[in-house]
Amino acid sequence: MASKKVRHNADKCMLCGGCVAVCPANAITLYETVLVVDEDACIGCGECVRVCPMGAMEL
Repeated sequence: MASKKVRHNADKCMLCGGCVAVCPANAITLYETVLVVDEDACIGCGECVRVCPMGAMEL
């Protein structure tokens, strides 16, 4: 069974970087105006979902 991966909704994201700070797999990178999720590196732990104040991250 494949593990769940996170999805990022750019329309909801305010680019705060909270998800980057809590990702244990370093699968999320914040550039100046865009957030990128490396789906291959994502372990599906859900920490980014838990800390996102805008609900922009989901499993």
